[in-house]
Amino acid sequence: MNQHAPNDQKFRTSLLEENDGPGHNPTDNRTMGDIIATRFSRRGFLKGSLAVSAIAATVSPIAIILADDARAAAASAFNFDEVEAGIDDKHHVAAGYDADVLLRWGDPIFADAPEFDPLSQSAEAQARQFGYNNDYVGYVPLDGSAEHGLLVVNHEYTNEHLMFPGIVKIVEGKIEVAPADQKRVDIEMAAHGGSIVEIRKEGGKWQVVRDGKLNRRITSTTEMQLTGPAAGHDRLKTNADATGTKVFGTVNNCAGGVTPWGTYIMAEENFHGYFGGELPADHPEAANYKRLGVPEGTYEWLKFYDRFDVAKEPNEPNRFGWIVEVDVQDPNSLPKKRTALGRFKHEGAESIVAPDGRVVFYLGDDERFDYVYKFVTKGKFNPNDRSANLDLLDEGTLYVAKFAEDGSFEWLPLVQGEGPLTADNGFVSQADVVIETRRAADLLGATKMDRPEDIQPNAVNGKVYVMLTNNSKRKADQVDAANPRAENAFGHIIELVEDGGDFTATKGKWEVLLKCGDPSIAEVGASFSTSTTQNGWFGMPDNCAVDSAGRLWVATDGNSPKATGRTDGLWAVDTEGEARATSKLFFRVPVGAEMCGPLFAPDDQTAFVAVQHPGDGGEDWESFGRPSYYEDLSTRWPDFKPDMPVRPAVVAITRQGGGKIGV
Repeated sequence: MNQHAPNDQKFRTSLLEENDGPGHNPTDNRTMGDIIATRFSRRGFLKGSLAVSAIAATVSPIAIILADDARAAAASAFNFDEVEAGIDDKHHVAAGYDADVLLRWGDPIFADAPEFDPLSQSAEAQARQFGYNNDYVGYVPLDGSAEHGLLVVNHEYTNEHLMFPGIVKIVEGKIEVAPADQKRVDIEMAAHGGSIVEIRKEGGKWQVVRDGKLNRRITSTTEMQLTGPAAGHDRLKTNADATGTKVFGTVNNCAGGVTPWGTYIMAEENFHGYFGGELPADHPEAANYKRLGVPEGTYEWLKFYDRFDVAKEPNEPNRFGWIVEVDVQDPNSLPKKRTALGRFKHEGAESIVAPDGRVVFYLGDDERFDYVYKFVTKGKFNPNDRSANLDLLDEGTLYVAKFAEDGSFEWLPLVQGEGPLTADNGFVSQADVVIETRRAADLLGATKMDRPEDIQPNAVNGKVYVMLTNNSKRKADQVDAANPRAENAFGHIIELVEDGGDFTATKGKWEVLLKCGDPSIAEVGASFSTSTTQNGWFGMPDNCAVDSAGRLWVATDGNSPKATGRTDGLWAVDTEGEARATSKLFFRVPVGAEMCGPLFAPDDQTAFVAVQHPGDGGEDWESFGRPSYYEDLSTRWPDFKPDMPVRPAVVAITRQGGGKIGV
């Protein structure tokens, strides 16, 4: 069932994010690397507004960046003492700040929920406790308060080898994991989804309100409603749901968003890993699923639940890969899978209100060689009537980005009947377009990107920041000025400016804000400013946040002993003036962890960050001498107790004595 044999030197779930695939894009659409290379080869190294972005692989960035170090440092929008990059079993935050663990895996989130007991865990207990592998973190104020609100958190996936005792053996240096039983599967299913938890700041410290009337767990069995153009379509109907409008649960919720009207967005990303079985090659969905890597079979849920076996329920995968909207003000409401925003491996859905009142959502498809999207609502946001906004996501236009080498780009509408999106190509209705969003974007000639992850609009300067994590499948003959290495390991950040400062515009300009990696190694071709210290550079940009002052903060996924000699963390990145492309390390995670979130409270006096899969070695465990699993962990963060496993957790960072973060 699994792609990875039991004796592989890697745990299956450690590879789930790596299994975003070799790139399932079969087209010859141009890659972003091709376009960047052509653009900068034409305009020359030091021409244009961002000369630093044109650094060639054979030229040291330090040799040609002209900014004066002292002036750039003085012009920085950030003021804090940088953390030293490195690797150990703890977290580290800038001097003068506290980083307090707020919510751990297994913490009760209801007054009557049981305390966490890792040796006697049950699905029933887990469904009333904080879930596993916290990713997106959002905040919904209660009564407009920056110190009292709802924390909304996605739980992306589970790492069985870190969660369950007694299931891992190392035999002759090889990893063996015991097959899953139903109890284990049910706990995993209850640990997925999301948590909605009331929190309050008291005496400068955040506390969980366990008896909060709006507290809620959403899991992979929670009943949900399908809405929008695909709802009720035959391709979404199953034996359990003949209407094609009802789904049980959500999985692999990566990044997300909070809408202007205060609902919680959960983005379904690598859902392909939950499906197994075999689909006949001539099945009508075979090509659709191949484009998405379904079935991949990381999990063993199909042994106990037929809906995850494509041979038994061939339409079930079409019910995943959507944007899910949750009304946090009604704990009994059905979450809604909003099909108008397309079906792919969604990283997140950050939004902004455009000048004309329509709302724009930016969406990344997190796979090598896939695309950047945005969705513009048909209706307009009404700030005075929350109920009038609750179905805005059912109507609008979904676009995919096509970048040009002259620094321009356009948003191409994914609308049935326009261009190649016709019945002749299998798109009989808009339902077909959103179910097969990737194939529709292929036909439009969208630009193939290097793993588009978080995309953040900036209300202060009107720009949009696109995190491109990496593309390890880039071949040696694809090396170019902006991707100056085979296996583009470190990623880059692109900055968009849409025409007229209007987020609904269909055209605009693009620039490379930053090429990541170690700038002291000339062949890497990184483009951090020379004011960036040895601690300040990073690789693999993933999630990001823009605080209320318009400053960019970048979280990473993939820094490790093997890759960069440092753990992941949260970096402050200057985007304006002489300090542009200067980066400083603010917070770093323990060994094996990924940095998720981040989120700033409305008053910028708290930064919430999510420490995901601490203690997981992934492919890199050899670097610290052994695989890390329940009985032999590389860290026991955050409790550091011998009877407690490592536990993913959300951390609240505040300034000692109060005040805004990073100023």
